[in-house]
Amino acid sequence: MEIKIQSIHFDATEQLKAFIEKKTAKLEKSYEDIQKVEVQLKVVKPATAMNKETTITVSVPGNKLFVEKVCDTFEESIDQCVDSLKVQLTKFKEKQRNR
Repeated sequence: MEIKIQSIHFDATEQLKAFIEKKTAKLEKSYEDIQKVEVQLKVVKPATAMNKETTITVSVPGNKLFVEKVCDTFEESIDQCVDSLKVQLTKFKEKQRNR
């Protein structure tokens, strides 16, 4: 599984990158055939609260799953994205099994 991290308009710290890699690695427990995970981090309106936007795109054979969350911190938004991706991956896996 390839993990690609993009931080838009700021530089992500090594600590944040390690956190992302640790969290996204857990997605493989939900679905084994993940090819690529693309994480985009963006600061929207720097002066306001709830300004950290995270989008995660997961490439699986024949499909792409997408999640976008906006929170106070990147860690919180990454957690929420990973949680909802686990649900999506489980549903995707069920559909594959039923075919």
